Amino acid sequence: MKAEKKTRAALSTPAGDALEGADLLSEEWRFYHFERNIALAAKGLVCLVLFYFMFWSGWLEPPPSLPGMQAIEFHRQLANRVLQYAFLVYLAVNIGAAFVLINLREMPRGVVRATLWGVCALDAAFAGGLVVLTGGLNNLLFWLFPLLILRNSFTLNVGPGMIAAQLWTCAAYAAAALINRHIAYLDETAAALVRGQPSPTLPPLNNVFHLQTTLLLLVAAWSYGLRVVLERQRRQRQEQAEMLLRREQLAASGRLAAEIAHKLKNPLAIINNASYTLQRTVKEGKRTITQQIQIIREEVARSDQLITQLMGYAQLGEGKVERVNVREEIESAIQQVFPPAVKFEIVILRDYGPGVPPLLVQRQHLTDALVNVLTNAREAMGGKGAIRVRTRFAADHTVQIDIEDTGPGIPKEALPRVFDEYFTTREKGTGLGLSIVKHNVEMYGGEVKIESEVGTGTRVTLKFPVVSMMRLQR
Repeated sequence: MKAEKKTRAALSTPAGDALEGADLLSEEWRFYHFERNIALAAKGLVCLVLFYFMFWSGWLEPPPSLPGMQAIEFHRQLANRVLQYAFLVYLAVNIGAAFVLINLREMPRGVVRATLWGVCALDAAFAGGLVVLTGGLNNLLFWLFPLLILRNSFTLNVGPGMIAAQLWTCAAYAAAALINRHIAYLDETAAALVRGQPSPTLPPLNNVFHLQTTLLLLVAAWSYGLRVVLERQRRQRQEQAEMLLRREQLAASGRLAAEIAHKLKNPLAIINNASYTLQRTVKEGKRTITQQIQIIREEVARSDQLITQLMGYAQLGEGKVERVNVREEIESAIQQVFPPAVKFEIVILRDYGPGVPPLLVQRQHLTDALVNVLTNAREAMGGKGAIRVRTRFAADHTVQIDIEDTGPGIPKEALPRVFDEYFTTREKGTGLGLSIVKHNVEMYGGEVKIESEVGTGTRVTLKFPVVSMMRLQR
């Protein structure tokens, strides 16, 4: 328990606190705090006000119709009813979106993203309907659209979805203005017919429409560019905090390992010397005592070897955590295991996926893991066969490296023990290669998986999280 408390204390660092702190641009904050706690409450209040005006205040009731204008007034009433029903649909959709946001932590993140995009698009369409209802260009509802654009740029993730939402919002206002112009033209035409006057021509778009539409496009472009810059800065800050965290945790694990090793090596040395002296003084005839002492010495030697390895972990803090290009490190490991001067009858098949981000690790840790896996594959195939190396950026934000060979495979009964130290299925194997791979990958919160079938081959999968809290092997 003391060791566990000490470990937690060692790993509690300022960098870790910075990494876990609130980030106003993070998806968690935008979805949970802004959309759920702020925007949802504000929209609920707006919906209540609109419900009152549309169904109780008589706002949509048309004025008394003029002689000969009954048909136009009928179509206006019909349009008002359509708007009321559209509002009820809008209200129902927002209630469904509210359910998703209230249960945000239990919902798949893809469902939340799709829901928010749909709500943003629906808000723009409904705002366009209000513009048509309240008089088109000459009203203050225009300023609702820049606010919707700014809300889109803040809520949605940077990418095609945000661009589509911004363009849709601009198009909603433009369509509302054009519809309102056409309605005004129909009113003037009907009035002219009642008075016996010739029908007027459709008026051209005025400068107000062009200025307002241009302004919306400029706001959309500016807000998107600003969000891209802020998102890049946020990623840089997160990466720096993660790098600092990993350095501090490596140093903490090294200090802890050095302390444990220092406290245990001295008593083991004393026990080893005492048992050696006792073995020399005991008569050879008493074989039972001699054998027991020999067992003591062997176990002490094994413990001393393990502590020596633990002391090696104390050097972890000396390494430098840096941005490592996965593809370059794989190529470097291939050059080490298959040097060009040596002609191996092995074909290396490369399948590097697009968009694989760099890893924040100590370069030597990744290199050792790759070299050990490739060496195992080479020796298992006896210098003949094919090795396929594949990389991809998985949906769970992990970098996955698959190394597959065409060797004889591993027996099913041996698979559960392949990561055990000193366990090997080869005559000249040390049994440490895969244990080193497992240690180096899990140190960064990653995972190692082996799939093998006798007579077919073996596939080793290394998964590294792009951003993670490092785990200390205890």
